[in-house]
Amino acid sequence: MRLPQHPPSFSDIMRILTPDSLAQLMPHMSPLPGGKYLHWDELRRRPAPDSLTHAEWWAAVSFSRVSLLQSLPLLDKAGKPFVFATPTPVTISLHHIDRDAAGQIRGAGDALQTDSHRFLISSLIEEAITSSQLEGAATTRKVAAAMLRSGRKPRDLSERMIFNNYRAMEHLRSLRQEKLTPENVLTLHRMLSEDTLDDPSDVGCYRRKDDVQVVDVRDNTALHVPPSHAELPERMQRLCDFANADESVEPFIHPVIRAILLHFMIGYDHPFADGNGRTARALFYWSMARSGYWLMEYTSISHILRKAPVKYMRAYLHTETDRNDTTYFLLHQLHTIRQAIAALHEYVDRKVREQRQTQKMLATSTALRGRFNHRQIALLNHALRNAGEAYRVDAHQRSHAVVYQTARNDLLSLEALGLLEKTRQGNAFVFYASKDLKERLSGLA
Repeated sequence: MRLPQHPPSFSDIMRILTPDSLAQLMPHMSPLPGGKYLHWDELRRRPAPDSLTHAEWWAAVSFSRVSLLQSLPLLDKAGKPFVFATPTPVTISLHHIDRDAAGQIRGAGDALQTDSHRFLISSLIEEAITSSQLEGAATTRKVAAAMLRSGRKPRDLSERMIFNNYRAMEHLRSLRQEKLTPENVLTLHRMLSEDTLDDPSDVGCYRRKDDVQVVDVRDNTALHVPPSHAELPERMQRLCDFANADESVEPFIHPVIRAILLHFMIGYDHPFADGNGRTARALFYWSMARSGYWLMEYTSISHILRKAPVKYMRAYLHTETDRNDTTYFLLHQLHTIRQAIAALHEYVDRKVREQRQTQKMLATSTALRGRFNHRQIALLNHALRNAGEAYRVDAHQRSHAVVYQTARNDLLSLEALGLLEKTRQGNAFVFYASKDLKERLSGLA
């Protein structure tokens, strides 16, 4: 990955400005050239306004941002504060997230409330898989999801990373009302990294050396050198104090911005030998849940980040190369959150349509009307779209939060109708959808 070019320094800019050129800058004093919060590395590649050099244009943009920037109680490795701004694109995204993640999701609220556990399990599985894949886990989504739903033990390092991430995300749900402490963070890292690190002594501990760097895996280019390991306990306490601050603390920081900056600082400080990204994203979810953004539990930001990992890293680098301005990272993450929420809308809408189609088909038969409960309909829906999928009683039990006997009866009654076929694997029964499931359903109608 190419490192972004650092902007011209203020001292360099001031040396080239004259009274006449200052007057020429005034019409271009906007923090959003072209409607975007551009970094110098992007701005210098665009046509400059007439009569201005790129350096002068950047000066106009920089001057207009000064009054917007607010200092944070979070420091870089040189002891200088990080800053942030809330230009129009930030406030628009915060409005949408406030509406869609803390209120009632349009058209999907009833579906989530009716079958919330199944949706939550699916989202936790998705986030566990993709967050681990971002850090090198190599396994298919189908295999990983089957492992988590069935409860079987991980078979290799990749599955262990995913299993740990899933367990940690579940653990964080129980801490949403608690304040964050350094001990909580170390416990979280222990859960995420157990049996996955080269050196087991690194599990649940701050890194003990300064040989950790963020590098481009393609050419080993050093992208970021984190603060000294000796500073980590103090920096973590400062970060926890920031995470726990309420709205009475100045400056007021919107809860979504606070959650994103918590994510950012774990990535910046890199307090652990490995597993920093998973820890950062998990703490983001904790912070969002603590602030009442209940819908975020049903989304996967890692699923979005995995599609464009370079943009994710570039958001960090733009901040670090432009006077600690975290607005670049905020904008990237706000866009990611909105994409994750939109993906949830689409997912829920699709599931609702599919379930209604199955219900409509089942409802056409007087013999079958009322025979299937919503859990069986969900399974039949899944089976119609996933030929050859295996279904176990314990996995069905976990997906729907029912007792074992209820889950067992669900599957056995479907088998009795010829819709599932039963076989034994070890001590457990496994059910498979009949190859001609749709025809059998139609035949039963």
